[in-house]
Amino acid sequence: MEKIVESVWMAMIVAVILGFVLRKVNSWMFERKLGEKKYSLPPGDLGWPFVGNMWSFLRAFKSSDPDSFISTFFIRYGRTGIYKAFLFGKPSIIVTSPETCRRVLTDDENFQLGWPASTIELIGKKSFISISYEEHKRLRKLTSAPINGHEALSMYIPYIEDTVKSALQRWARMGELEFLTAVRRLTFRIIMHIFLSSESEQVMESLERDYSALNYGIRAMAINVPGFAYHKALKARKRLVAIFQSIVDARRRKKGGEGETKKDMMDALMEAEDEHGKKLSDEEIIDLLVMYLNAGHESSGHTIMWATVLLQQHPEFLKKAKAEQELIVKNRPSTQERLTLKEIRQMEYLSKVIDETLRWLTFSFVTFREAKADVNVNGYTIPKGWKVLTWFRSVHLDPAIYPEPMEFDPSRWDDYIPKAGTFIPFGAGSRLCPGNDLAKLEISIFLHYFLLDYRLERTNPNCRTRYLPHRRPMDNCLARIRRTSSHGEEC
Repeated sequence: MEKIVESVWMAMIVAVILGFVLRKVNSWMFERKLGEKKYSLPPGDLGWPFVGNMWSFLRAFKSSDPDSFISTFFIRYGRTGIYKAFLFGKPSIIVTSPETCRRVLTDDENFQLGWPASTIELIGKKSFISISYEEHKRLRKLTSAPINGHEALSMYIPYIEDTVKSALQRWARMGELEFLTAVRRLTFRIIMHIFLSSESEQVMESLERDYSALNYGIRAMAINVPGFAYHKALKARKRLVAIFQSIVDARRRKKGGEGETKKDMMDALMEAEDEHGKKLSDEEIIDLLVMYLNAGHESSGHTIMWATVLLQQHPEFLKKAKAEQELIVKNRPSTQERLTLKEIRQMEYLSKVIDETLRWLTFSFVTFREAKADVNVNGYTIPKGWKVLTWFRSVHLDPAIYPEPMEFDPSRWDDYIPKAGTFIPFGAGSRLCPGNDLAKLEISIFLHYFLLDYRLERTNPNCRTRYLPHRRPMDNCLARIRRTSSHGEEC
């Protein structure tokens, strides 16, 4: 019996020693080469060899409490606003406070984009997430006006209106449906029209499926083996590139034909040239399409779904939002049949609803930078070449900034102007999301028509939530859309 006890104790001692050694491997590999600078690194933990903190990250985001991952850093090291970790295959610095996030996002001299190589492989080496600062300025200048400009937004309104109204009427006749899936297809149809003037159901369904696979791979571990999400995402990217290349080739063959005029963003991208007369290459055009079509429907679709759900869960907010939309229609000239950009910008309460949804949801919970040189932040050293993760969730859900942060409350925005760095749903600095105004336009138009004439009945209101790649109900919000009269009674 004594020998058995002794063996157990020896096994436990060996396990503790082995665990200690393994926990130090990443530190020895990545901190030792820093010399004296390693003593000024932020507090933190580089985790296990090779995988680092990824298991902890994935475990938290696959649970019902994704914020438990970052909370462990707060508990162990205090709220320093900056921590070291090993994530997505690289030694990293996580920044979690408004001040540190803003510093990293706006300091182009010391920080550059630092997305994981696996993400760049999926979105594109010539997309906004991987190109240099100078190239980003050039491409942003060429593409911003056709997407976010006043004239462009006004031009998109009629199509978005017609598409939203048609979809809502169709959904109300369908019975039960996956509301999130339906809304994502709606926003995908809109972005497809803006960029490609395409409404082919076959093409859209194929592209939408591939984009779904692409998104799952972006937040997955980069394991390029059949059956894993990243492998499926790479295959989806290959199909997307082939489709877009065929469209580019077809457009080039038609170039110069009689009556040919610019009609969508694809044409604008193909014709765009900078002050030196340089045009975009096929690779640039295709990678921009991959990026814009992905970002242009995923974030809008999820935000629309959650805004609708959250308003239904809070009748007092729904009533106020509905009253504002009814007043806009009531004050409209009798000869006016459509929404105008001016009316949309008068939707003050709805704007608060959207901002609160963006804060509560935090669709992109993190973004990536890389230190171009050794940088001192809050007295700590961020070594050159280390990744820097700006953790948006910790900012938007900080109770010191937003009391009871998990509560959906549009009234918190009454007479409230957020301080710099405390509200960053679209990022900040020169890399601010280029389609933010278009996204808000889509969301506003959808909510306008939904609030006037429809309501949502969820089948499983207590359905569990998943957080990867984005926050959503496990059943994709299984629900029925009910048509109502102007007085709110079912028709």
